[in-house]
Amino acid sequence: MNKIRLIDADADPEETTPDKTDEEIEQEIQAALEQIMIQPRQPQSQLRVAEMYGDIDEKMASDVISAFLILQETGREEELSDPLNPDSEAITTYKPFELIISTAGGTAVDMFSIYDMMRNVQDDCEIHTFGLGRVMSAGVVLLAAGTKGKRKIGANCRVMIHSVIGGHHGAIHDLENEMEEVRWVQEQYNKALCAETDLTPRMLKKLMSRNVNVYLTAQEAVEYGIADIIV
Repeated sequence: MNKIRLIDADADPEETTPDKTDEEIEQEIQAALEQIMIQPRQPQSQLRVAEMYGDIDEKMASDVISAFLILQETGREEELSDPLNPDSEAITTYKPFELIISTAGGTAVDMFSIYDMMRNVQDDCEIHTFGLGRVMSAGVVLLAAGTKGKRKIGANCRVMIHSVIGGHHGAIHDLENEMEEVRWVQEQYNKALCAETDLTPRMLKKLMSRNVNVYLTAQEAVEYGIADIIV
């Protein structure tokens, strides 16, 4: 069996490595290659996405709000106000993240929980919303609430807005109280939708006056200012 002596040209001849056979060298090379193959590749950029699939309820609101807080904190970066001056003031910046929305709607209370947290988080970092499949009822406000200019919608996504739906059984005073709550929720929904889109109260009232589900194409959603980019 052939043997190969590995010698460093700059090393002391007496300190050279011991003789190795062809087989031993081949085994070492193979082991090194295997080590390289199993090393995980580092991604070029960390995926920063929160997802909303399904009905908007208490569980979804809890999960989405938790995701917002985690993405906000993990996106925090400290940098110098003047990179060329090591003594300049340090400033905090935040990486944006994406919120994918595909929902038929849900409860107004849980939608407003997510909406209020979105506005709070956007004081620090951008939220790029992305509507896919269907974005209806309560979900429309959340799609529109993304960072302006960064709200995407799928070309085949259907958007639907309608009046708030309430249901209650009981005594007349309970029904009257329920109607007051429904009116308040409807008013808040309208205010939020007008604040986040190009819809005026008058335009929205006209759409709602038909007392039916109002379906919009992706193009119409962009025209109304609910989204910015069709993909």
